[in-house]
Amino acid sequence: MTDDDPMAGQPTPAALRALASRTLSLVAMQSDRMVSEGLARLDARKWHYAALVALREGGPVSQAELSRRTGIYRSDLVAVINELAERGHVERSPDPADRRRNVIRLTARGREHLDRLQEVVTSLQDELLAPLTPAEREQFSDLLTRIYQHHACR
Repeated sequence: MTDDDPMAGQPTPAALRALASRTLSLVAMQSDRMVSEGLARLDARKWHYAALVALREGGPVSQAELSRRTGIYRSDLVAVINELAERGHVERSPDPADRRRNVIRLTARGREHLDRLQEVVTSLQDELLAPLTPAEREQFSDLLTRIYQHHACR
């Protein structure tokens, strides 16, 4: 139960406890809050983390491609890139193949920052999934991915 839950302090009705969608939503809210608060301690947001991870794994890319890789809307991504560039975590430069596009690159400072963020995110994942064994964590992640992929294809 959370402070935002109107049922706080009262037994949750069985019909609500039986709804996987409700439980999943509650866990998602807790998870989002944990990650947002954890990253905020390093003056970062979840979209900063997503963009930096995508750049580390995929290398320099256009803003449009970074948007596709991260799921961040293009209009929102511009603000994320601006914030990361101001902090020296990424560089934006014209694409030599198409001067109308910008290519985004992870900097050495950005890699170091991402390493710190990764430590926080890993710790938060451990905290979130504490009640599960390592095998259960893997199974849980696999099941969530399968559900997501099933509905994302629609």
